[in-house]
Amino acid sequence: MKGKILVADDDAAIRTVVGQALSRAGYDARLTSNAATLWSWVAAGEGDVVVSDVVMPDDNLFDILPRIRKIRPELPVIVMSAQNTFMTAIRASEKGAYEYLPKPFDLVELTGIVGRALTESRRKSEEEGAPAAKPEHEGMPLVGRSPSMQDIYRVLARMMQSDLTVLINGESGTGKELVASALHDYGKRKNGPFVAINMAAIPRDLIESELFGHEKGAFTGAAARSTGRFEQAENGTLFLDEIGDMPMDAQTRLLRVLQQGEYMTVGGRTPIKTNVRIVAATNKDLSALINQGLFREDLYYRLNVVPLRIPPLRERLEDIGDLVEHFLAKVQREGLEAKRILPEALQLMARYRWPGNVRELENLIRRLSALYPQEEITAEIVAAELDAGGSGESAHPPVLPTDVTISQAVENNLQSYFRSFGDGLPPPGLYQRVLAELEQPLILTTLAATRGNQIRAAEVLGLNRNTLRKKIKEHGLSIFKGASSG
Repeated sequence: MKGKILVADDDAAIRTVVGQALSRAGYDARLTSNAATLWSWVAAGEGDVVVSDVVMPDDNLFDILPRIRKIRPELPVIVMSAQNTFMTAIRASEKGAYEYLPKPFDLVELTGIVGRALTESRRKSEEEGAPAAKPEHEGMPLVGRSPSMQDIYRVLARMMQSDLTVLINGESGTGKELVASALHDYGKRKNGPFVAINMAAIPRDLIESELFGHEKGAFTGAAARSTGRFEQAENGTLFLDEIGDMPMDAQTRLLRVLQQGEYMTVGGRTPIKTNVRIVAATNKDLSALINQGLFREDLYYRLNVVPLRIPPLRERLEDIGDLVEHFLAKVQREGLEAKRILPEALQLMARYRWPGNVRELENLIRRLSALYPQEEITAEIVAAELDAGGSGESAHPPVLPTDVTISQAVENNLQSYFRSFGDGLPPPGLYQRVLAELEQPLILTTLAATRGNQIRAAEVLGLNRNTLRKKIKEHGLSIFKGASSG
C-alpha cells in the first residue's frame, strides 16, 4: 500500500465512492462517518493523509483542524465541502488545510492531490503551523457557487500567503478590483494599505507622477514634493487597474520596479527601495497589444506570474440567485427598503445577456429597491428595467425570447450573419463552424445546469460519458476541471 488515508464524511455514498477510488489507486482507505472517530485516529498517530467533509453530525472540521495541526503539523488535511463559497475556501486555507475541494469533484483529481500531499509530507518532517485565524466578516467579498467561481476561490486561497504578482483578466464590471482587494484583505499584507489606481482614468502625461511621485520643480506646476502610489502602498498591495492603458515610458519604469525592487520619483536622483505586492488587471488582450507594439513583452511576463481570469456573468448565470440576495441585503443595510425578487423575475434575469456583468446586476437591484414601492418585484418590473437598460432605450433586445424555437433563433442569427457580408458570402467552412459554435454553449449551459456533474450532463444531452469528456477537452472547457465525472 502507498499509504493510509483517513476519510470522514457523513454521506455513505461519498465515503464509499472516495474509498473505492483510493483503494484502486493503491491506498489503504479507512472510512468513518463522524469527527470523533477521525480525531481518535489522528490522535493515535494513524493515517498519512486526511480527506474530510467540513460539516459532520458531531463536529465541524474547521473546529478540530487547529487541534490536528497542533499535534500533527505534518499531516496533510484535504477539505471536501458542498458549502462552496469563497469563505469556505479561505477558512480552509487559514485553518491550515492542504487543499480545498468543492463538491462535486473529479475522483482522478482527488487521488492526484492525495498523491502530492503524501509525497510532500514524506519529504519534510515539519511544516509551518497554520496562519492565525481571521475574525469572521459580515458578508463575503466574492459571491457565487458556480464551477468557474470555485476555480477562482481555490487559486485565491493558494495565493493568500504569497507575494507572487497576479494578473487579473476580465471584462468591465466582472469584479476585478474585488478580487484584488480579497487577495489583500485575506493575505499576509492585510495590515498594510491597499492602494488602487486606474490607468485609464489618469491623463497619460501624469501617470508616472501618480505612480512614483515627483520632486519639487520636477515640471511646471510641481510646487512641492508629492508622494506616489508606490510610496502610499508601502508594505501593502498596489492594484494597477487597466494596465493595458499604461504608456510605454511608465511601463519601462514599472519593469525596473519589478526587476530591482526600487524606483525613482519624477525629477529624483536617488533610487527608493520598495516593498509592495503588485496586482494588475486588464479588460484588454495584452498579447494583441504586444503585437501592436503598445505593451512591453518583458513587462507582460513579469506581471503574468499568476494569471487569473474572471468570468463574465453570462458564463455563471447560476450565481444570479446568490448575487441578487447579496445585493438586496447590501442595499437594505444602506437604508433602502427590503425587497423580494419573485422566482419568475429571477428566471428572467437568468436569460439576460448582461453586457455590464455583475456591476450591471448590482445597479439593477439598486434601481428596483429605490424606484419601486412594491415589496415584491415581479417579472414584469424586471422586464421593463432590462428592456430600458436603465436609460429608457434598448439598442438590442437584451432578453432571450421564450416563444422562439431553437431552430428559429439559429435561423435569425444566421440571416444576420449573412447580411453582415453585404453582397458577398461567408468564408468556406461555415457548416463546421456553426456546429462547433452551437455545441460549445450547449455543453456549457448543460454543465452549468447540472452544477458541473458530467454524468447528469451526459444523460441530459443523450451522449456517452466518454464522448462528453472528449468534447469538453476539444472545446477547452477548463472551467469545469473540478467538476464531478462520476
